[in-house]
Amino acid sequence: MKFLPREEKFFEYFQKQVELIAAASKLLVYGARHDIEEVSSKIQRLESEGDSIIHEIFQKLNSTFITPLDPEDIHSLASHLDDVLDGIEEAAHKIKAYKVKPMPEGAIQICEMIESCGKQFELAFAALGKNAPMMDPCIEINRLEGEADKLSRQCLADLFDTEKDPIRLIKLKEIYEILESTTDCCEDVADVLQNVMVKNS
Repeated sequence: MKFLPREEKFFEYFQKQVELIAAASKLLVYGARHDIEEVSSKIQRLESEGDSIIHEIFQKLNSTFITPLDPEDIHSLASHLDDVLDGIEEAAHKIKAYKVKPMPEGAIQICEMIESCGKQFELAFAALGKNAPMMDPCIEINRLEGEADKLSRQCLADLFDTEKDPIRLIKLKEIYEILESTTDCCEDVADVLQNVMVKNS
């Protein structure tokens, strides 16, 4: 039996959310490495589209008596995916607003880890729709979150050791914290997916 039967809309909603995350995270990497001004409005539009999707999911939950997953799992997956997209948009906003140029390589690397999580989401949710194994993408997302956490801590330590400009220090500290929090949200998605696997095994 499929976790998410094709006649249900929830799988389509999740797929769309994941596509938005993949697109937004790719733009974030470009913006962090090259020019955030060029992509920040595009990321904002993707985040707004994600908000519309989550509203649709919640409306459908309220009107659907029999759901393909436990309603709380659908709600949790949608909410955590929305948190990831919100984090990407917030990071882009802060980089632009604070005019942080150039971005430290460590921060760019964490952006790339978020992009990698987005690619793993695509694999995991494609597998979910086919009732195929999805443990490997979940494990990889957990690994990426751990690496991002370690890198963020090291970057913050280096920042306090080497940065002479207190204003730039404060700006970068906040950006690092937003990026690391976004990887935590990625891990939250993976955790819910693993719980879904256990319930439906």
